[in-house]
Amino acid sequence: MVRIVNYQQRESDEGNVFFALIIQGGVELVQSRETNNFYATARKASISSTFDEETCKSLLGSEIPGEIAKIECDPYDYTIKETGEIIQLSHKYQYVPETPSGRNDMSESTIDDFVPSETASEEHHPLLSS
Repeated sequence: MVRIVNYQQRESDEGNVFFALIIQGGVELVQSRETNNFYATARKASISSTFDEETCKSLLGSEIPGEIAKIECDPYDYTIKETGEIIQLSHKYQYVPETPSGRNDMSESTIDDFVPSETASEEHHPLLSS
């Protein structure tokens, strides 16, 4: 299981605003290469959503079946926030559902298909307009 621990407002390549859910896996004990001491950590990842901010807030603490897996990818530079050191990584963390759907037909949709390009207002909202 993974837990929704936060959310972030983001902008798509086309300039549309959407919210991503920040998810976190369970506690893992990892051994330091330098000191051989163990420390507790948890993997985090983000997943795009079609939810508004209020829905994202209400989902905080919710659990979703699945895990966060370490996936190999093309090398990229990463800056460690605390030290400013730039390191090269060749992995990312990605959400993997507990039981794959078994469907071979993947959606061609992008987040921009679900998020309106103009700012939503009450007068344009189908449930809030009079």
